[in-house]
Amino acid sequence: MYEQLAALADAARWRIIELLAERPRSVGVVGELTGLRQPQASKHLQTLERAGLVISRKSGQRRIYALQTEVLHAVVAELGRVAAHAETNRAGRDAFDQYIASIGAETAAASAEGWADEREYVFRRVLRASREVVWSHLTDPALIAEWWTTRDLRLARIEFGARPGDRLLQEYADIDDPTGAEGAIGRAEGVVESVRPSERLEFELSPLLPDGSSAFTAHYTYTLADAGEWTDLEVRLRITDSTIPSAEFIAGIRLGWDQCVDNLAAIVAVNANTSEEEA
Repeated sequence: MYEQLAALADAARWRIIELLAERPRSVGVVGELTGLRQPQASKHLQTLERAGLVISRKSGQRRIYALQTEVLHAVVAELGRVAAHAETNRAGRDAFDQYIASIGAETAAASAEGWADEREYVFRRVLRASREVVWSHLTDPALIAEWWTTRDLRLARIEFGARPGDRLLQEYADIDDPTGAEGAIGRAEGVVESVRPSERLEFELSPLLPDGSSAFTAHYTYTLADAGEWTDLEVRLRITDSTIPSAEFIAGIRLGWDQCVDNLAAIVAVNANTSEEEA
């Protein structure tokens, strides 16, 4: 398949394919219709023949080339399969488009230092778990690594304490880079400010720019409340100290956190179902 695609990835050869779709033609006629010299036309036709896209037969002094429609149909079918697979995973592309659009809007807004200060984001979910279980997912580094990430990233390193003054650290890597060969592509540092176990957690976290300076400071508040037998979680994020280069980071906050809290909801729901089945 790769050989066929490579052979088709040329404007002159594609024009030849179009001509042979009408009828079999000789090397000379192909050269005349495409404006190619006969040696050039012959070379392109030989490339197409090696790829199985055309066949040739000698007729007197002429060599006639004909299109192998079955092979062309197979190429089209393979491209259709790839396109269908991409459509199945459309959510990833839609998120990418949304992020790019958000970057454009935030970059335009980032005209001076402090441009996004006091902006606030709020995310709420009802989680199918007790407050104690949810609290452990919010504060245990091993459990945090399962949900605090977007679809295309993984949390490669996490330090997260649950006592005031504890240091916080995040390092992200591409999800398709399990060995970390590309290194960290995102890093944030912070500190825990206030803790009321299973009720409320406050901390600061600052994403770092490539030069190691802070892009902005995010002030987080996690609030947990009973929702029947489940837990109502509110994540509140307030921005201060925003720099002009922080636009790209801030552009991803809403999209990224929506994915993160959805991850958390799905994980605790699976755990709840497992516990019910074992009971």
